[in-house]
Amino acid sequence: MTDKLDKVPGPADTPPAGSLPPEAIKAIPVRHFGRWVSAVVVIGLVVMLAVAFSQGNVRWATVPEKLFDPTILRGMLNTIWISVASMALGLVLGVLFAVMRLSKNPVTSTIAWFYIWFFRGTPVYVQLLIWFNLALIFPVLNLGFYKDEMTQVMTPFLAALLGLGLNEGAYMAEIVRAGIQSVDEGQSEASHALGMTRTQTMRRIVLPQAMRVIVPPSGNEFINMLKTSSLVVAVQYPELLRAAQDIASTSFAVMEMFFVASIWYLVLTSVFSVGQYYLERRYARGSLRSLPPTPLQKIKANLSRFSNRKAVA
Repeated sequence: MTDKLDKVPGPADTPPAGSLPPEAIKAIPVRHFGRWVSAVVVIGLVVMLAVAFSQGNVRWATVPEKLFDPTILRGMLNTIWISVASMALGLVLGVLFAVMRLSKNPVTSTIAWFYIWFFRGTPVYVQLLIWFNLALIFPVLNLGFYKDEMTQVMTPFLAALLGLGLNEGAYMAEIVRAGIQSVDEGQSEASHALGMTRTQTMRRIVLPQAMRVIVPPSGNEFINMLKTSSLVVAVQYPELLRAAQDIASTSFAVMEMFFVASIWYLVLTSVFSVGQYYLERRYARGSLRSLPPTPLQKIKANLSRFSNRKAVA
């Protein structure tokens, strides 16, 4: 068997004398005329919409004038308060009923299934009205150790809290259940082998690992809760939309006050969306080797590149 010898370049491999080297290939990008046409159409529609609103019967000066009205600010704070309280109640109920749903006890799992089925299957607006008008069924609340008229017990805040919190608990139960099931069963088996009880395993092993799956949809649920809280206007709770309607009834600036409420809803959802982004990054540290740069880090990197190019030039 002969060893393979490297090929020695011969005369045929060398370019002939006086010949020119081949020209570099010029890549011509494909022109996407459809993109330009669609961009022009979209810009035209946006301009037409802006012109229509500018010529409409809207007192635009009223919007910045009422934006920081004390009634609007109190309504915004009440919106934040009822959203946070309802989300906290929904999170506690979600964890509880998710664990009950995954239980091997048929009674607790059936109760959890019925709770999720009922509160996910009925509109939250109807649930709010039921809680607010509960005095029509139970005029007096008698718990044995406490007795009072239902109209005094079921305040607008309590009706809003129960209506939003119980409804949110059904959705959070499914989110938490999905997060718990995403953790490998070997983790639970290893903890049981170490002598941990089911409660300790759930609290110390499963739930911390499930948070990576639970946090993103939970953040979306809270953003949605900020907007869904506008439905509590039906139970006379003085949140942001109710405050805007109260001002509109006296100033006759109906559409203007709706615009004011919309601006504040956009501000609240934007602020809490930023918090959700950084909370998701915190719980994603264990699943990613390197976290993607934040928007501020991207801006700093672009500025440093621009400054370096300017210095070189």
